[in-house]
Amino acid sequence: MILLEIIQLIFIALFLAGGIFFYMVGVLGLLRLPDVFTRMHATTKCDTMGAGLILIALVIWQGFTYVSLNILVVLIFIWLTNPTAAHYIAKSAYISLYKNEEK
Repeated sequence: MILLEIIQLIFIALFLAGGIFFYMVGVLGLLRLPDVFTRMHATTKCDTMGAGLILIALVIWQGFTYVSLNILVVLIFIWLTNPTAAHYIAKSAYISLYKNEEK
């Protein structure tokens, strides 16, 4: 193997390991944290960072082609929609908990 290919494989392995790490932390947070807000925080970080790092590893593995451009579009879509969706879920959970306390 050429030195460049070895370096490329090392970066792919690091990004994949980082993505798997964030998914594992998110699963542990989902199982161990006490309420909906802290659980959602853990799973949102898990989705955003875990999927992001794994998709970056796929881009490096694929090389810079049309497929990697599609993967980057998916990555940008995840980075834009995941925090927004988590914000609205948290807002609706907060409103529903606040209304239940008033009764």
